[in-house]
Amino acid sequence: MLGKIGQAVDQHQGAVHGFFAEYSEALVALAERLHATFASGGKLLVCGNGGSACDAMHIAGEFCGRFLRERKGLPAMALSADSGILTAVGNDYGFDRIFARQIEALGKKGDMLIALSTSGSSANILAALEEATQHGLHRILFTGEKGRSHAGRVDGLFVVPSTSTARIQETHMLALHLLADMVETMMAEAG
Repeated sequence: MLGKIGQAVDQHQGAVHGFFAEYSEALVALAERLHATFASGGKLLVCGNGGSACDAMHIAGEFCGRFLRERKGLPAMALSADSGILTAVGNDYGFDRIFARQIEALGKKGDMLIALSTSGSSANILAALEEATQHGLHRILFTGEKGRSHAGRVDGLFVVPSTSTARIQETHMLALHLLADMVETMMAEAG
């Protein structure tokens, strides 16, 4: 069992190191863009399936509440959080439309969508990105190695160099926590 732990830690460290070696500067630029989105009255929409849905709710809570600093609440919402909407839209329009329909209803030009998909191939995530394009949202995809081909679909692509769902999600959460920290720092510096 100790070998299993060591293997998981090695994989985790490899995924994290590879991700931040490639995307640290892009993550800072994303934080600047998100800070500007909030400053101009825009909001953050976040979506994902399964564990990524939980991560979407987690990070929306960090922005709406707070991460490390006292500050005003920021308009962020996870599109996976309302079971009434999910089941109504899923029943009436199909599971592939559960996020896209909410973007149609709630998204506006100047908002940002962060989509989380370890595979990069979830039909409802791809539909959400397409809907976000039609409504003028800034589109960000956090994914794993299999999602690397989606660069042309989004404004920002963040790929964890792994095919392990667990390692991808762990790295996404670290990146999202750092995003929240940087946005809060920018808000404090702006006064």
